[in-house]
Order: sequence, then C-alpha cells, then structure tokens
Amino acid sequence: MTTLVVGASGATGRQLVKQLLDSGQNVKVIVRSPENLPESWKSDDRLCIVHASVLELTDAEMAECVRDCQAVASCLGHTISWKGIYGQPRRLVTDTVRRFCNAIRANTPEQPIKCVLMNTTGNRNRDLNERISFGEKCVLGLIRLLLPPHADNEKAADYLRVQIGQNNQYIEWVAVRPDTLVDEEKVSKYEVHPSPIRSAIFNAGRTSRINVGHFMAHLITDDTGWNSWKGKMPVIYNSPSMN
Repeated sequence: MTTLVVGASGATGRQLVKQLLDSGQNVKVIVRSPENLPESWKSDDRLCIVHASVLELTDAEMAECVRDCQAVASCLGHTISWKGIYGQPRRLVTDTVRRFCNAIRANTPEQPIKCVLMNTTGNRNRDLNERISFGEKCVLGLIRLLLPPHADNEKAADYLRVQIGQNNQYIEWVAVRPDTLVDEEKVSKYEVHPSPIRSAIFNAGRTSRINVGHFMAHLITDDTGWNSWKGKMPVIYNSPSMN
C-alpha cells in the first residue's frame, strides 16, 4: 500500500510518515524543501520524495502523483508568521484537498481512495448537531474573521463533507480533529470521539502530535478502523491521565 502525504516536513506530518514507514507501508511525500527531511528518509527505499510545491503542480502532474496511491493524507498547516497567516495562499489546505480529489477522480480508480485530513477541534461537524455556547460561538466568529487559517480549515473539511459527501465512487474521507497540539516523544493512550467532549476555546484538551500521526496511520492501514470513521470527523484527545 502506498500513501501520499503532504505537509510531511511539519511536526505532525513527520509523525505520520514515521508511523506509516514503521508499519511497513510505502510513502510518497510532496515537499518544497527536501533538505528539511530526516536524513534517514532519504535512503529509505519505501519513501519517494517529490520536490515540488503542491499548488504549483499541473493537473497532469498531480494525477500522476496520486495514480499509484491507495491513500492520500494532508497534515498541511499555515506557518505561524505574519506572512504565513495573512499572506498567500489563503486557502492552502482547501485548495490542496480540492486538487487531490480532482486528481483522484481524473484517474477513475477501481477502488475508492482513502483521503485523511488533519483538521481542528475548533471546527464543528455540521452533519451533526454539535452545540457550542454563545460565548464560544462569538469567539470562533472573531477567529474566523481575523485568522484566515481557521477559515481555511473549515472550508477544507466542508469540501470533503459537502462536495465529496458520503457516497462518492472514487473517494472516501476522514477529517481528524485534534485539540491543542503538543509534542511528546512516544505514542500514549488517547481517546477518539465522534464530537468534542469539551470546549475548544474555554476548556481545551491536549493532543500530542505523535498520537495524531498514530491515529491517522491506523485509519489508513486498518480497514476496520477506517470503516468505523469514514465520512466522519473524529476528535482525538490524549487520555485524561496524559493531560
């Protein structure tokens, strides 16, 4: 099985790639700066590195990138800087997800391709009745207005939820929603819920990046886990003892 990963040079993307390689999978990554990747990856025969900006690839090049893949995963995020937050591309995640999906459909695969998106617990799943307080609704409205990356995350998930939907012939998807991301060295106990069990604004939990990578890799490699969550937006937290 081969998985295409974008955002592989980021803190969470690295964890996902490592988990996939450790489980014996083949991985393809699209990165602008291969020099930022771990040296051990560059000599791993199971890893294919495509040196490119994902939004600058032609439609034909994108279709070729996904042609031999059974899964695609995005761990993309905006750089925490003035340019990264307010500069272009404002819709980095959404446009990348759209391009993936268009490329998959252009290839007309015989079996549906798994698409896994790293999202955020601050984004509601509008297919479910996820209630939030008036105060949280106001704060999220300001964040949506003032911080373009949050709106980008919302639109990316909405593209999968609305445009791809639940019965697409070529694409199945899961949008993984971690809470406040932290760095840990080892995979620890974590919980996965259909919807948030705490306020992302006023009572945020923690989710280690390595746990996010572990869960995303599990979805990709385990069909039972995939079938439990496909078409959904699971929320992942470190177990209470780890917070």
